[in-house]
Amino acid sequence: MKEKVKEKQKAYATLMDSKTNEEKEVYKMKYKDAKKLAKKAVTLSKNNAFERLCQKLETKEGEKGVFKLARAREKRTRDLGNIGCVKGDDCKVLVVETKITE
Repeated sequence: MKEKVKEKQKAYATLMDSKTNEEKEVYKMKYKDAKKLAKKAVTLSKNNAFERLCQKLETKEGEKGVFKLARAREKRTRDLGNIGCVKGDDCKVLVVETKITE
């Protein structure tokens, strides 16, 4: 997969370096072909990875993995903009919501 992506990147670089319109048309076709091949390789790689993950999760040890994934997903969705403590006038941390609002 990595080789296909590298080929696509090289094809794109040669397309950007081309000067004449004829060169651009030729390199554009090569880039499109490389892009299709890279996309297929990435899709196959992702499908294989998800299939391995599903097989792993179906086992007894995989049950722990399910909860681990759920915890990680929950942590990512937490709102970090909501802060639960503020320093007061005496430079002490306020934790009680009523004092924070004051």
